[in-house]
Amino acid sequence: MQTWMIYALLSAFFAAFTAIFGKLGLKSIDSDLATAVRTFFVLIITWVFVLFRSKSDGIFHISKQNWLMLGLSAIATGLSWLFYYRAMQMGKVSEVNVVDKASIFITLILAFIFLKEPFTPKILLSAGLIFTGMMVMVWK
Repeated sequence: MQTWMIYALLSAFFAAFTAIFGKLGLKSIDSDLATAVRTFFVLIITWVFVLFRSKSDGIFHISKQNWLMLGLSAIATGLSWLFYYRAMQMGKVSEVNVVDKASIFITLILAFIFLKEPFTPKILLSAGLIFTGMMVMVWK
């Protein structure tokens, strides 16, 4: 198994717990406040990782382009988290998460447009299955 796949599987594993713990943490508080608290902890944990791995000196080598793209990514992440927590507060985690995974389908399209990544038969089949699963979930 390739290293990136291990990290991707770990990401999926912890993302699942993110949804469960997040839903439990939303009880009796505003979803925006919950997102802010969560973000505070993410900030601390991330900087602990950076400092532990002695990577903090790299901050002086970040280009303007990197700052811009990472800033835009942060804006998109923040908006995603705010809407995700609002949806989880109002709906079932199992349903919200399936619809949220439409981001995979959207990401594939954006990667094709902006990053010129190819659509292989395996990617098209996977995207089609994800999209079909999402449609089954939202079908009334």
